[in-house]
Amino acid sequence: MRRETVLNIVLALGLLAVPLAAQAMGEPFIVTLATKVAILALAGVGLNIALGLGGMVSLGHAAFFGIGGYTMAVLAAPVQAYEPLMTWPFELSGTKSMPVIWLAAMVAGALGALAIGALSLRTSGVYFIMITLAFGQMLYYFAISWPAYGGEDGISIYVRNGFPGLNTLDPIQFFALAYGVLMAALMVSWMLARSGFGLALAGARQNPARSAALGIRPYSVKLTAFVISGAMTALAGALFADLNRFVSPSMLNWQTSGEIMVLVILGGVARLFGPVAGAALFILLEHWLGGFSEYWKLFLGLALLGIVLFARGGLIGTLAGREVAHD
Repeated sequence: MRRETVLNIVLALGLLAVPLAAQAMGEPFIVTLATKVAILALAGVGLNIALGLGGMVSLGHAAFFGIGGYTMAVLAAPVQAYEPLMTWPFELSGTKSMPVIWLAAMVAGALGALAIGALSLRTSGVYFIMITLAFGQMLYYFAISWPAYGGEDGISIYVRNGFPGLNTLDPIQFFALAYGVLMAALMVSWMLARSGFGLALAGARQNPARSAALGIRPYSVKLTAFVISGAMTALAGALFADLNRFVSPSMLNWQTSGEIMVLVILGGVARLFGPVAGAALFILLEHWLGGFSEYWKLFLGLALLGIVLFARGGLIGTLAGREVAHD
C-alpha cells in the first residue's frame, strides 16, 4: 500500500482507539476532546472539498458552520420550551431527532452556499476571499441582533438531541456517532476526488480556459463543489452545537473560518485525512499548551508558519512524501 494510505489507516484507527482507551480508564473528558477532533475534522473535510479540490480559498465557511448550529437551535429550542416552532399558516413542531436536524442543517447549509457561491464565484483571488468573508460577517452580525435566539449571548439547549438506539448523553456513544459521520464524509470526499466530477473540478481549478474549451463549465462545477462543501460544514456545525449544547454568534465569526482553514493547512490541503491530522494537532495544542499559557496560539502560529514555509503538504504530506493527494 502507498505510504499515505497506511498513514490514513493509522489516523483512523488512532482516532478510534484513543477515546476507547480513555473510556476504559474512566476519562470522559478525553472522550469529549476526541469527539471535538472528529467534528472539527468534519468541518475541515467540508472546507477541503472547496479549497483542496476546487482551489476556492473561502474565509466564510464559518457562515455554514453557524448555519448548522443555529438550525439545530431553531428546531430543538421549541421542544425544550414546549412550544410549537410556528403557528401560521399551519402549526409545526420542533424536533429533537438528530437525523432530522442533520438533514435540515445540510439543506440550510447547501442553500446558504448556493446563494453565497453564486455571487462569490463570479470573482476570483483576493476578491473571492473578501466576498466570502463579508457574507460570513453579515450572518455573524445578524445572529448578534437576533433576540429570539439569545442575540450576543447565544442560546443553551439543556438536553442533547436524540439518535435512534443510542444514549447521546453518554460521551463514548456520542463520539461513535461523530466518528461514523466523519468516516462517511471522508468516503464522500474520496469518491468525489476520483469521480468524473472530481476530474472536471480539478481541471476547472488548474486551467479554467482549457476546461471551458473541452465543454466543462468551470462556474457550475465550482458552484456545485461549494454547495457540497457548505452542506458538509453545516452538518459539522449541528454536531458541534449538540456537543456543547450551546449555540452562539461566535460560530459564525471570521475567527472560526480561520481556525477551520488553519487545521486544513496543518494537516495538508487536498490530502484526504489532512483535516483529521490538523484537527488532532489543533486540539492537542489547545489542550496541552493552553494549560501552560493563555498565549498558546503563539505556538500554533509558529507551527503553521513552519508548515507553510517548509512542509507545504502539511503533516500528511511531510510524512507520506510527494504522493497523489486524496489517496
